[in-house]
Amino acid sequence: MPEANLPNPSAGSDFFTYFLQFFKEDWFASIPIAICGIITLTVAIDRAIYYNRNQRDLASFIRRVQLDLEQGNIDGAMSLAKQVGGLIGLMTEEGLRLMKNHSKNFSNAFDISCSLYIRDLEKRLSVLATIGATTPFIGLFGTVVGVIVTLKLLGQQGGQSQAVVLGVAKALIATGFGLVVAIIAVILNNWFNSVVKSFENDFAVIKLTLLDFINSQNAAAHGQSESARLNEEEQYYAAQTPMNNLNKNSPSLSNNNMNRPQTRIVSNPGEY
Repeated sequence: MPEANLPNPSAGSDFFTYFLQFFKEDWFASIPIAICGIITLTVAIDRAIYYNRNQRDLASFIRRVQLDLEQGNIDGAMSLAKQVGGLIGLMTEEGLRLMKNHSKNFSNAFDISCSLYIRDLEKRLSVLATIGATTPFIGLFGTVVGVIVTLKLLGQQGGQSQAVVLGVAKALIATGFGLVVAIIAVILNNWFNSVVKSFENDFAVIKLTLLDFINSQNAAAHGQSESARLNEEEQYYAAQTPMNNLNKNSPSLSNNNMNRPQTRIVSNPGEY
């Protein structure tokens, strides 16, 4: 096998050496990028633990809540929400409370509470978005400065082409380092945003479940009031029917009064 195709065992060690030199000499770029990487790792661990702690099986939970609501057992549904816990349980418990106290304006009240929980879910995600957008430029800045310094030294020392290539290669480590941190931050940010969207969909399902119960209760109450109104009307007309029948079946009462001869009162009998 030709020597040109043999792997160079010192390539990995050379890269590590170049990286250490970059980290030491180009501290104005390496330290900010390293700090961004540490922040990215910290936020990722924090958000992963938070989301995992609040994950619940929504399908089975909603079915049990619907059964309690169909039976009119609101207190039982609230107790179930407390047992489930997490953001799903808290949001359901809040929705049940609002349903009892703000049924006429339930939708707006629920949206306000939902927005507060979503703010907790989105906490620190903007940090990942900022790191993903800025670290490539920090790395590029380090590369530009490294190239400028390399060309200056080579010009002063009358450098050779090989030295120029090595200097540029070392300078490009800054861009590569920044891109690696940025890619990780963007991937994590997109993933966590999809998790937040999933929680928003769960909150929407809870809202629709409670709204369906409120609408069914309002429809039942409206039906009862309409039935009561019809009963009152029937009782009223039933009370009026005997009097109407009496007037129809006894015309002599009114006719006798009309045909009865009128008596004339005479004050002076001598007139006749």
